[in-house]
Amino acid sequence: QIQLVESGGGLVQAGGSLRLSCAASGLIFRINTMAWYRQAPGKEREFVASISRDSTTNHADSVRGRFTISRDNFSNMVYLQMSSVKPEDTAVYYCKGVTLGSRDYWGQGTQVTVSS
Repeated sequence: QIQLVESGGGLVQAGGSLRLSCAASGLIFRINTMAWYRQAPGKEREFVASISRDSTTNHADSVRGRFTISRDNFSNMVYLQMSSVKPEDTAVYYCKGVTLGSRDYWGQGTQVTVSS
């Protein structure tokens, strides 16, 4: 089993910054790709960013240039640095781990609210 726990969410003003963290535990050696997704009220969950084991990253067009995903394999952490946030970034942000066998694991989510 793999456990993922997000933290760092909260209320931030538009234009501000926030850093989300995701702590992985359990059978972490099985994790290949880590990713962040978000879900706004009344909308489907959407991809935000991903990072592979070799640190290759991919960011959604809506956040590219503003958000940056990173990982620390030594401490089993994944981060999402959010800058120049907008009210439309308001959502519950979820951490996802994908194993080499393509099994998905999700965290419980952390709320990010951007005030205008």
